[in-house]
Amino acid sequence: MAATAGRVLRLGGRWSAAARGGPLAQVLRLIYTTKAVQRKNVGPSGPEKYTEEFIKKQIEEFNLGKRHLANMMGEDPETFTQEDIDRAIAYLFPSGLFDKRARPMMKHPTEIFPEQRKIQWGEDGRPFHFLFYTGKQAYYSLMHDTYEKLLNVQKYEDELTAKDFPPQKEKKNLAGSRWLTKIELEEMLLEKLSDNDYSRFIQLLQKLMTLPCGDIEEKYIQKFTREVPMQLQKVVIEPLKYDERGVAFSTGEGARKTARATAVVYDNGSGKVTVNGIDILHYFPVLQDREQLLFPFQFLDRVGKHDMVCTVSGGGRSAQAGAIRLASAKALRSFVTEREVEFMRQAGLLTYDPRVKERKKPGQEGARRKFTWKKR
Repeated sequence: MAATAGRVLRLGGRWSAAARGGPLAQVLRLIYTTKAVQRKNVGPSGPEKYTEEFIKKQIEEFNLGKRHLANMMGEDPETFTQEDIDRAIAYLFPSGLFDKRARPMMKHPTEIFPEQRKIQWGEDGRPFHFLFYTGKQAYYSLMHDTYEKLLNVQKYEDELTAKDFPPQKEKKNLAGSRWLTKIELEEMLLEKLSDNDYSRFIQLLQKLMTLPCGDIEEKYIQKFTREVPMQLQKVVIEPLKYDERGVAFSTGEGARKTARATAVVYDNGSGKVTVNGIDILHYFPVLQDREQLLFPFQFLDRVGKHDMVCTVSGGGRSAQAGAIRLASAKALRSFVTEREVEFMRQAGLLTYDPRVKERKKPGQEGARRKFTWKKR
């Protein structure tokens, strides 16, 4: 076996005469053809790549090569799996190439050749679809269907308004899910899309979703969304504590740059916030700092439902606002469900902000700025 494999040489893109003929030659030819096709990421050139006969022929050659390879390795061809094929290829054709894509391989044709669309025209040469000559019939057909559903929802809303039943506009939240990416949409349609085509389709879906009665087509919208996997590592959330008055409260700590903050959030409050014993309006006169500090409450729709007492030190006003924001978000975890905690994590409310001012570099005026160059 080792002597046979040792006589296998690849010369100028062709296999040597020592490997021509016999089972090993068929295995080599299949591996060599498969590697060339994978490098181009397309089927072989010519009209064959669109026919079912070509794929069928490739599958027959693969099964035949797998049987020969199993016999060479002394295994049962009926129970010879893809893992066995990979091990046999690595044993018979050892390669010192670092890139795995450049190494010899033998895969099933369905994994090598990309999925192709079926024949789009009949025997008379006429296309089946009326959008065939647009060049993107699947994409424009999808746009037509989506826009038709948009018009149907608007028509339904007009009927409700005419009957004095104004539609109730519900706030829809896509947290925990995302739209299909451009590549995923191309794989679904089997067509190449431009960035403009993809953005127009997503904008149309967003418009359909924001309609007051858009939940009628919720199943249709969900076909173009994917659920974002939840964080695997579960964070232990401290249970609520109670003070001497019986009011539930929770504590959280946060940091931003050199600022350190501790926030105590009380339940059944009126929205009063004090920072180091001073009201928030006087401690943070800049509106942007107050908005950043209260964003966790706004995100959870809990503005005016809690009181908060904060202690902060170090840093400037902007850094202190960021530290209190992280501390209050951690404290609010005890008042909400696990799903809402996951939404907070995906929104970045529970993540420490590591950004700091970049240091000045020697020989420069600042962190990035250079001294003005003068010729004389």
